[in-house]
Parts: sequence; C-alpha cells; structure tokens
Amino acid sequence: MSTKLPTRPAKVLAPSTPRFAIVASEYNPDFVQALINHTCKELYAIDETSVIELFGVPGAFEIPLVAEMIAAQRRHSAIIALGVILQGRTKHAEFVGASVTDSLQQVALRHVVPVIHEVLLVANEDEARERCLDKELNRGIEAARAAFAMLRVREEVQRKKTSR
Repeated sequence: MSTKLPTRPAKVLAPSTPRFAIVASEYNPDFVQALINHTCKELYAIDETSVIELFGVPGAFEIPLVAEMIAAQRRHSAIIALGVILQGRTKHAEFVGASVTDSLQQVALRHVVPVIHEVLLVANEDEARERCLDKELNRGIEAARAAFAMLRVREEVQRKKTSR
C-alpha cells in the first residue's frame, strides 16, 4: 500500500461544471460509505461547483454494468467506482476483483471516459479500515484526486488536438 496521497490537483479550467457519477457497492457498507464520504468531500474541496450523482449497487460485481449504462449516457465528466471486496477462504474474491477491474477498463476505453477504480480487494477488515476509514491516507480522497487529474489530462489532450 502506498503511504502518501497524490497532491491535490488544481481546479480544472474546462468551461462546464465537472459532473461525477459514483457507482458504489452496498456490500460492506461501513467501509464503502466512508469511501463515498471522503470522495465527495475531496471532490468539493477541489471544485465546490462539482455535481455528484450516487448510484448504489448490491455488490462489486454489479458496478461495471451500471458504469457502462452511465458512460453510454455521456453526461458525466468521470465515473468513480467504489467498493470493498474482502478476501475469504476461496478464490471467489480474486475472480470478482479481476472481473471488475477488466470490465471497468473496458468501459473507460469503449466510451473514452475516465473511470476511477477504487474497488478494493483486501485481505481482511484491518486492511479495509486502513484504506477506507483513515482520514489521512484514504482511497476515497485518492479517487477524487485521480478523477480531477484525469479531467486535466483530457483537457490537455483536447487542447493539443485543436491547436494543430
């Protein structure tokens, strides 16, 4: 686990208000709600005009389907996927984690929209607490910062494309 958050990016200068869709698992609700809270707080800290829509899904496996539906609408600047998968005695958690990861990447590529992946596969509740409940090093904060960083990159790519 990294021990330092990326620095807070500056507000994006795009002409429109940044719109974020958060797709969050309702499984492991204490951990996921903490991720949601930290993500929203940081999105607003970076740009107080941010618009955030929250979509709850039963579990991590359902996140990519809803992310796909949201991406197809082309109404959001970025999609943030939040969830916690606790490793059990079988390989089920690993299979779900790999499937979610691959599917979210395909959504991003298919729709050319940033999809921030913070569906955490953790070994136990102690690891979940470290990543979700910690106020200093929190994956929700990291997700928000990554979303704004990707908006900045997209803005830069578009600016270079039109300047030729």
